[in-house]
Amino acid sequence: MSARPLILAAALLTAANAGATISRAIQFDEKVDNAAAIVLGKCVNNVSRWDAAGKWIVTYSTFRVEKSMKGAPMQEITLVTPGGAVNGVHQETIGVPKFEIGDDHVVFVKNTRVGPTVLYFDQGAYDVESVRGERVVRPAVSAAVLVDDQRGMAVAPEEPSTLRAFEDRVQHRMREKREFERMQVLKQQQVAQSSLINVLKRNKVLVALALIGAVLATIQLLKRW
Repeated sequence: MSARPLILAAALLTAANAGATISRAIQFDEKVDNAAAIVLGKCVNNVSRWDAAGKWIVTYSTFRVEKSMKGAPMQEITLVTPGGAVNGVHQETIGVPKFEIGDDHVVFVKNTRVGPTVLYFDQGAYDVESVRGERVVRPAVSAAVLVDDQRGMAVAPEEPSTLRAFEDRVQHRMREKREFERMQVLKQQQVAQSSLINVLKRNKVLVALALIGAVLATIQLLKRW
């Protein structure tokens, strides 16, 4: 048996023993690319209630936005996540972040039909703390085991970083993405131009006749004037 299945099996066994779930490890660049918005804000309110069908509890966490790293500037955003407590009834889903009132977070936002939520759940939420006067961003604590599906092995969460360095990573990736998309548009334009030139080369006689026809039509129009 190769090492890859053994490593993955070990990760699965660890998760089973700990009561955790297995989640695909999401690369930072993928999170930036797929986020509708990335905000730094303080949780100012939490409200849990039953959904419209009365089957699931959902929690609405409202954030006062300090800064929008991606997306349109906003003053406030309310995120909906599964789980919570209503009248003594508790529901919890492993891998879903929990926000405490008064705590600062960086959140990657995904839009859904029920409202904005956290992209990739706990992998899209970060705690922001003050360490010796420096604001530090840490991945949210999770009970899920992150697995690299390419290598078939469990991976460690992201390392903490300063808020400034974190934002620099976000902006760097956004610039890379814009440049990539610009280059793709240029390539498509070049292909279209090349195709047009090839068509013209293959149909020289038809092009010449069309030009002659256009010239004759112009001459006739000028005579009427």
